[in-house]
Amino acid sequence: MKTKTKLRFQALPKDYTALCRVFLPRPIHDAVDYANVVEVADAMALWHDDFTRDQADYFDLLCSLIEEYDSKNVKWPNPTGVDVLKHLLGEQGLAAADLSRLLGGSRNLGAMILRGERKLTLNHVRTLSRRFGVSADLFLS
Repeated sequence: MKTKTKLRFQALPKDYTALCRVFLPRPIHDAVDYANVVEVADAMALWHDDFTRDQADYFDLLCSLIEEYDSKNVKWPNPTGVDVLKHLLGEQGLAAADLSRLLGGSRNLGAMILRGERKLTLNHVRTLSRRFGVSADLFLS
């Protein structure tokens, strides 16, 4: 489908049948199908609060098709607890030394944990969970 001009929500019909005339939703079989469904869903996504009932049903169907395709075809990363910790530290501009202070250990503790030379203890996990406002389970893998 890939249109020459970007689809705009305001230009999309309000009723289900007319929406299907613009783009008939079908199961996604390949990258081209995927790109087409995502293009229409993206055009609608920002206007979710202004949908008619038919537009909401149509959008839900598009999202279901995308989710089904993703669940079968996209390999999601399985980050370790240290990967999650590195990400959270980076988001907040914190370094290994800050991690050491946060955990109350030696000044090298943070760097050793981030290099994989030391494991997180249960107390570390609890502290990190509280500090970053995330589930402790994120650090246990």
